[in-house]
Formats: sequence, structure tokens, C-alpha cells
Amino acid sequence: MKVVEKKKLVGETAGETEGARRATGVFPGGAPAAEPLTGSAGDTEVVAKAQRRRFTAEYKRRIVREADRCTTAGAIGALLRREGLYSSHLTTWRAARDRGELEGLAPKKRGPKAPPPDPRDKKIAEQEREIGKWRKRAERAEALVEVQKKVAALLGNPFDSEPS
Repeated sequence: MKVVEKKKLVGETAGETEGARRATGVFPGGAPAAEPLTGSAGDTEVVAKAQRRRFTAEYKRRIVREADRCTTAGAIGALLRREGLYSSHLTTWRAARDRGELEGLAPKKRGPKAPPPDPRDKKIAEQEREIGKWRKRAERAEALVEVQKKVAALLGNPFDSEPS
């Protein structure tokens, strides 16, 4: 998160509050600003596609522990600003911690959940493999019988497929 530092303007004294500032950079009292307030355009980077932030489980645990240690007023807000987080992050992470869900602190995969595999599908696939194996074995046996018939015919002892 980018931290912006206030610059002291001309006519501003210590202890004096600035109040609401106009868009032109002029104080409501009419005192002109020392420098025009312009941001540098080179500081921002626009990415082609925005990407969702992902926090590791260890990071979430660390932030929750730090927030629990905050005792002074505004300390949690300062922590959240420093880390660039929303208070809803902290609320969600604390609730998950209180429920004892360690997996709740890890990022969850988005999108529709895949249905669990049906045990019948596994059995069908196994039976199809076995049928294929037996089919190959039967084809080899038939080819062997054909070869034996041809050999018997060459030797002059014709082999009848049906005995009489």
C-alpha cells in the first residue's frame, strides 16, 4: 500500500489544522499553496487483467495474532492500513480461527466443485479393461487354431473343424 506523506505548505504553522482543502490546492482561508499538488503519472501501473489477492494461511495467522495483541485505541486500524487490508478480512479470519478450521485459513479454490467419482464408474472401467484383455486372448487363440489347421492341411492330414 502506498503511503502518502503530507508536505508542509507556506503559511501553515505548527499546531494549525489544515481543514478541508479545495481541489485547486488552496486553503479555505485563501492562502495559496507553496507548490501545486500534482501526482506523478509514472507511479501507477495498470495491469492488463486485475488479479485477486491471495493470502497464505501463515500470513492470515500472523495478522490475527498481531490484531489480538493490539491494546491501544486505533492500533488495529493502523495495522489494517499498514497491511492494506479490510476489517472484513480480519473478521472472517478470526471466525475461521475460532471455529478451529485450519483449512479455513487457507485460500479456497474458486468455482464449481467437481462431483465425487462414482464407484460404479471405476468398476465399469475395470471390467472393460478385463474384457479387452480376454478379447485379445481369444483372438490369439483363434489365430493359433487357424495356423494349426493350415499346418495340418500342408502335412496331408486335413483337420476338420467339426468331428463326425
